[in-house]
Amino acid sequence: MSALTIDPSPLREVGCILLPGDAGYEAACTPWNLAFPLRPAAVAVPRSVDDVVAAVTAADRLGLRIAPQSTGHAASTIAPAVGDDTLLVRLSELTGVTVDVAARTARVVGGTVWREVVEAVAPHGLTAVHGSAGDVAVAGYVLGGGVSFYGRRHGLATGGARAFEVVTASGRLVRATADEHPELFWALRGGGGNFGVVVALELDLLPITDLVAGMLLWDLDRAPEVLRAWNDWSATAPDAATTSLRMMRFPPIPELPPFISGRRLIVVDGAILTDDEEAADLLAPLRALAPELDTFARIPAAGLLEVHMDPPQPSPAVSDHTLLDDLDDAGLDALLGAAGPDAESAPMIVELRQLGGALAGGHDGALPGLGGRFAVYTVAMAPTPEAFAAGQRSTAAVVDAVRPWAAATVFANFSDRTKPASDLFDADVVARLAAVRDEYDPRRRMLAAHEV
Repeated sequence: MSALTIDPSPLREVGCILLPGDAGYEAACTPWNLAFPLRPAAVAVPRSVDDVVAAVTAADRLGLRIAPQSTGHAASTIAPAVGDDTLLVRLSELTGVTVDVAARTARVVGGTVWREVVEAVAPHGLTAVHGSAGDVAVAGYVLGGGVSFYGRRHGLATGGARAFEVVTASGRLVRATADEHPELFWALRGGGGNFGVVVALELDLLPITDLVAGMLLWDLDRAPEVLRAWNDWSATAPDAATTSLRMMRFPPIPELPPFISGRRLIVVDGAILTDDEEAADLLAPLRALAPELDTFARIPAAGLLEVHMDPPQPSPAVSDHTLLDDLDDAGLDALLGAAGPDAESAPMIVELRQLGGALAGGHDGALPGLGGRFAVYTVAMAPTPEAFAAGQRSTAAVVDAVRPWAAATVFANFSDRTKPASDLFDADVVARLAAVRDEYDPRRRMLAAHEV
């Protein structure tokens, strides 16, 4: 059916759906990443599972595509396809956390963000395999895999998913576990949002009340020395340590903390799941480089959400990503040439996330783990069309510089540019995911970040 033949006006019968021109439509369509505006035929803002069922059923009846979204951090991956044939399902009002302390699990409602989960479970001496930013939605993070600062010890977040409650493209509510709809359960553990609207999920929790975490900071001029030292350190670091290294360039604006405003920096941050003495021994080689700021200390587990200093407000940005099998001396030189102190057109942030350990795999799911030693993630701010174009070039240039060391696949959660499934998964996994989608979305109604 052509988008030109679809009249969305019958959707007004569903109370939670807004059409263009309705009060609240613009706000509901605005994603976290402001560089990628969305203009769907209609947007649903459900406050109950029944609302989701009604909205999806009505959209299916009209032949519309269905695009679930909680916060819109990954809006860039669906923006080109969202149009007059699409119902955006904005889940930001469908939230909640129920904690089962004895079982160490939490039931998380579809649009809930990580900060809400961490705050709900912390009073019980528990935490979750959460992301570095508290405002990222749990569902999208888990569906894509989920790399955490707990990752090298506890694996991808999706490995801790015990159940998914999903409204399929036809409006049917199903619960997927290892025993019920097991193929759908397998697909949802890292296979993305191709299979329905996730309205709730059940997650394992970790019995962690505090940990050693923080950052080490140097001027970017120290990058050649710090990058090489961290690369060597990370090669032998125990699974208890999960860290990242970022080379960053900040504009001189008052919204930024004084210690970073207008500066060029290299920062190592992360978490260490050991006692204080072991953590100090482990950090000693990095502290020997005399950072100008060292915040590593034992903190409450809930404080880990603040360590990475992700942007606290929606903003316009572009990015690029790859996974790296390794970085030898030539690879380090290539990265420094693209992002180090002498790089004239480097993007605002170039990050290496430390992989390995339990992140290499261990659970049964579409994405059991990630190959390689590092994930590269590059970000440029894009407040104007000119900055957008320049950011596309600069972020891609860093990835191109290290491409000779790239792994065979990339990671969905870090891939803000639309990728074919063959870039994310091995061929046998792609075929199995397609078979699951044939069963639960045979007409390809669902619009996912990276389609199968």
